[in-house]
Amino acid sequence: MSTRLSFLVLLLLTLGATAQAQEATIRKNLGERLSQMQKIDEVIESPIAGLYEVRVNQTEIYYTDAQGNYLIEGNLLDTRERRNLTEERINKLSALNFDALPLKDAFVIVRGNGKRKLAVFEDPNCGYCKRFERDLDKITNVTVYTFLYPILSADSGVKSKNIWCAKDKGKVWQDWMLKEQSPPNITCDVSALSRNLELGRKYKITGTPTLIFADGTRVPGAINTTQIEKYLNSAH
Repeated sequence: MSTRLSFLVLLLLTLGATAQAQEATIRKNLGERLSQMQKIDEVIESPIAGLYEVRVNQTEIYYTDAQGNYLIEGNLLDTRERRNLTEERINKLSALNFDALPLKDAFVIVRGNGKRKLAVFEDPNCGYCKRFERDLDKITNVTVYTFLYPILSADSGVKSKNIWCAKDKGKVWQDWMLKEQSPPNITCDVSALSRNLELGRKYKITGTPTLIFADGTRVPGAINTTQIEKYLNSAH
């Protein structure tokens, strides 16, 4: 082995040992000082020198210094590229397997050839959802699976039940979201709504709308027509 190659190998081993020691220090100090940090899933370097990402509870992201003396809770923003790095990281960690979604608990609206697929968790009383639905209404060649997700109020549960029990769920949904026509009072088995809430808790869906594209990409919040098209084309 050449002297240069030996040096590179030694350098890599040293850097690896240093990184392991650094991680051990962060885990030890944070775990001893903060109860919620006793079970840390992962410690990795952030894009900022000297700042480390700490992940707990699968998808909760924090940042700390090399000694674990300080803890930052919030979003890390890339101002040059105008990217929310924390949000992107959480979205990647919380990506869902589209094919594993219980689509029987959603109602379906098909536009055009329906080749592209999208699942959406929505509350009927969500103003952002109504704005999103107006933009989604302009999209064609897509199959949309809507999971009713009543988390905003008791009335959200009532409306969700009436929509789910309707003979033409998609029409009643759109009549309400786009035209403010209240769904008729109907009763039926609404256990699917309870399963939707359980599914949302499992995958930490805390707001509506939450979009799941065919490739597993998860997007929280209302996005416009151009953005919807971009994600659909990327996932297809």
